[in-house]
Amino acid sequence: MITGKTKLLGVIGYPVGHSLSPVMHNAAIAHLGLDYAYLPLPIDPQDLEVAIAGLAAVGTVGFSVTIPHKQAIMPLMAEITPLAQAIGAVNTVSRKDNKWVGTNTDIIGFIDPLQTTYQQDWSQKVAVILGNGGAARAVVAGCHQLGFAKIHVVGRNFDKLREFQQSWANSPIAENLQVHSWDKLTQLISQASLLVNTTPMGMYPKVDDSPVSIDEMANLPTDAIAYDLIYIPQPTKFLQYAQQQGAIIIDGLEMLVQQGVAALKIWLQRDDIPVDIMRQALKKQLGLG
Repeated sequence: MITGKTKLLGVIGYPVGHSLSPVMHNAAIAHLGLDYAYLPLPIDPQDLEVAIAGLAAVGTVGFSVTIPHKQAIMPLMAEITPLAQAIGAVNTVSRKDNKWVGTNTDIIGFIDPLQTTYQQDWSQKVAVILGNGGAARAVVAGCHQLGFAKIHVVGRNFDKLREFQQSWANSPIAENLQVHSWDKLTQLISQASLLVNTTPMGMYPKVDDSPVSIDEMANLPTDAIAYDLIYIPQPTKFLQYAQQQGAIIIDGLEMLVQQGVAALKIWLQRDDIPVDIMRQALKKQLGLG
């Protein structure tokens, strides 16, 4: 029951109709018995500044940020946490002292399944990351936090790649980070202990797309982990190809859950977030039981 007292949360992106964030957040809010509503808010990039002012005007408590706003939103924040500053992207915004504060919970979401399910020493391992947008930044920071020996980022636009590399120049991450054009992909895949797709290729509705062809994927070591940040469909074509190689696969569902738990802790100022309720709500929505 939404009333005039209901507090507003949401997710901004463009498009945002496919987002499952409202399903899991509203399930958690209902379980906790709180008077909040979490809404999908499609915001065209050209309207971002006025939309953020509007969200403040209607008393929004906080919101998630997805493609394509994770970097564009940064100049509109009154404060950015050191973590989001280091990553160079914001995915979670909260209201503090009538000002917008931007942070990043993607890094928590990304590393959680790797730490909980595959506890191992990453210090001799190589990570290969496809894409160089806002999500890739959190993945690079996560791989560095896990202690990967080498982090290779592969992209299609060399100017953007160079910009991506230069943006880490004053960070300890720079020592382990290398960027490559897409034509180096085949040889890099053969070295990968972890292969991560941060691009939108293969996301619903373009479910037959993959950033890596089946022939390129044939170079992936059988003991590697393939990780797709996309969670619809399950599994993506990218993960299907990796599975055919005998690789371990992780989809974006657990990352979505864990970054969402971290965001709710910030917005609600409490730690008892019902993670299982959120996970089950997503699985039910996706027809996974």
